[in-house]
Amino acid sequence: MGVDQSTGQKTRERGFTLIEVIVAISILTVGLLAVAKMQTAAIQGNFFAYRTSQATTLAQDRLEYLLALPYGDALLQDGDDQADPAQGTHPVDTGLYAITYNVAVDSPIAGAKRITVRVVRTEKGVTRPPIELTCVKVDV
Repeated sequence: MGVDQSTGQKTRERGFTLIEVIVAISILTVGLLAVAKMQTAAIQGNFFAYRTSQATTLAQDRLEYLLALPYGDALLQDGDDQADPAQGTHPVDTGLYAITYNVAVDSPIAGAKRITVRVVRTEKGVTRPPIELTCVKVDV
């Protein structure tokens, strides 16, 4: 209790108790920890999206490479799980990605080849779902 200087009467001082301050700091700490957890999840999600974009870019690059070849090229012969025709030519080839392609002759119609490029990412022993892009090359 304090004394009011102008009147000389005792006044009751108002303020926060130590318990109230501890409770407020505890609530603030829980909120900050939740925000930190959310940031961690966002960073992990962004990294996964980045790697998926890299795999998609590799698949698109390989598909365009194969589509640019002449229709009768040896790389466009009928076969499944053929090795990457341009291994090491893309800046994101880091060994995380396994690139294969399939060619189906006369599919979906005669005189056409269906080319499917598949990119599989394996990181820290975990194999992610593959990225597959398919296109049809017609003999003209």
